[in-house]
Amino acid sequence: MENKFRTQMCGQIDKTFVGKSIKLAGWVDTIRDHGGITFVDLRDQNGLVQLVVNDKFLTGVSRETVITVQGKVRLRGEENVNPKLATGEVEVVVENLDVLGPVLAPLPFEIGESKKIREDVRLKYRFLDLRNPQVYNNIIFRSKFNSFCRKEMEKLGFVEIATPILTASSPEGARDFIVPSRLHPGKFYALPQAPQIFKQLLMVGGFDKYFQIAPCFRDEDARADRTAGEFYQLDMEMSFATQDDLFAVGEEVFYNIFTKFSNKTVSKAPFKRIPYTESLEKYGTDKPDLRNPLIIKDVTEVFANTNFNAFKGSTVKAVCVDNLAGQPRSFYDNLTNFMVENGSKGLAWIKVEQDMVFNSPIAKFLTEQEQKSLTTILDAKVGSSIFMLAGKPAITTKLAGILRKELGERLNLCDPNKFELCWIVDFPLFELDSENKLDFAHNPFSMPRGGLKALQEEDPLSIYCNQFDLVGNGVELLSGAERNNDPNILFKVFDLAGYPHSEVEKRFPALATAFKYGAPPHCGMALGIDRVIMLLLDEPNVREVIAFPLNKSAYDPLMNAPNEVTNKQLDEVHIKTVIDDE
Repeated sequence: MENKFRTQMCGQIDKTFVGKSIKLAGWVDTIRDHGGITFVDLRDQNGLVQLVVNDKFLTGVSRETVITVQGKVRLRGEENVNPKLATGEVEVVVENLDVLGPVLAPLPFEIGESKKIREDVRLKYRFLDLRNPQVYNNIIFRSKFNSFCRKEMEKLGFVEIATPILTASSPEGARDFIVPSRLHPGKFYALPQAPQIFKQLLMVGGFDKYFQIAPCFRDEDARADRTAGEFYQLDMEMSFATQDDLFAVGEEVFYNIFTKFSNKTVSKAPFKRIPYTESLEKYGTDKPDLRNPLIIKDVTEVFANTNFNAFKGSTVKAVCVDNLAGQPRSFYDNLTNFMVENGSKGLAWIKVEQDMVFNSPIAKFLTEQEQKSLTTILDAKVGSSIFMLAGKPAITTKLAGILRKELGERLNLCDPNKFELCWIVDFPLFELDSENKLDFAHNPFSMPRGGLKALQEEDPLSIYCNQFDLVGNGVELLSGAERNNDPNILFKVFDLAGYPHSEVEKRFPALATAFKYGAPPHCGMALGIDRVIMLLLDEPNVREVIAFPLNKSAYDPLMNAPNEVTNKQLDEVHIKTVIDDE
């Protein structure tokens, strides 16, 4: 069928079109007046092509005007070839031009410079921001990424199934977005935090392998690697499978994804598996960046009988860095200030100099034996620097992780040309919350090791489960687990966390009922699509890879959302609002 507006795309015109008449359409990118003859760069989704236009055609035409042109393709003069453009050897001499979409208001920013503009302005005019090739290409990249993920999953025999968007509220770790019901006064739907329950019900329903690119909704504060409100994940679940079976699928799919969309070196299967407790001990986090070679050591025993008050009775963590002999005193002072800003009471540091002499403000407080033990445990050498933190165990571990990460960044220890992927495994099933009550450490639907007997006889805080995360370059990319498919175990798990049998029946009626009718063993995981694409594109935050994101405050300047609704709308869903003027 003949296209009324164009016969070719701008970015596809090359020497094979020379002498041919063609029709193009797109946006005016630039206008360069050469006195009677004007050069116009015309832009569409494929790129730019140069037009040679008589000024008589340009009345009412400005940058970003949408036009269609007809003309002949010719070679540019040798001196005018632009090697930076795919179309740089040719130009189109325009014989006719029609305006399809005039520009009627001043542009709020230069399209090609939009990424330098304040984010709220970019998002208010997101339709213009998307015209910037850098932004536009991110969205095209995302489309190709999603398509590739689907093909990989289908290749492995997974079936794509959509799960509901309107569902019931459930305690899954974050605040729900709730939706009032018109037909059921006083009751609410919730937007799904994840397809968790539905995908488990699909396993009970007899589907061996499910997947979808699933929207998830959580009322959480935004971070650089987390959107406020909505995100997408490559969600999957398998019946009659163990954690090892799932890892085999994940390592094939994820390795293929990273090697397809990046030129960086990617960890080969099998990915390294690191127990949760080991990750905390060695890296100070359950999201370690393995490109960073620094290891945290616990040196508490070195100072068991110390007279140094800052370390007395405390957990002491240390990081040793080699070859820092040339660093000035300001390096240590700035690092100390950074750690204080992040909640530390201070930072002890030691330079190991000639003959293993300690140069440090704390050297005079350390005995000879303490110094010797410290250098032995840390394998310190002349030119090494030792950094130490002391305090309560959990806080000191966290601060040591922050210190390790900051040292890695300041010393450029992380190879930017690598993706280091690893599994964090063996998560505890329970933890204590801020009120010292038992709570789920991760996913409440994970199968506890030892089953019902462990829940009945062991300290809940000592029970582990086959819960796992995938981490890449210090970013959590995925969570998953072997699921609990036994109703008796499910009820006991929730009972220990303070949810009685009746509450579980009320909160999870479908799952509690379905498990009574023959539920297969199953496991699953979900890869954070926004986060992975952010990493692959080296973007600073996930909003750069989403077509229409909310801002950091969960507000959309483009659609003015959230906004107020009319009293009539509220009446229809049986809602009244109360605003506290105070």
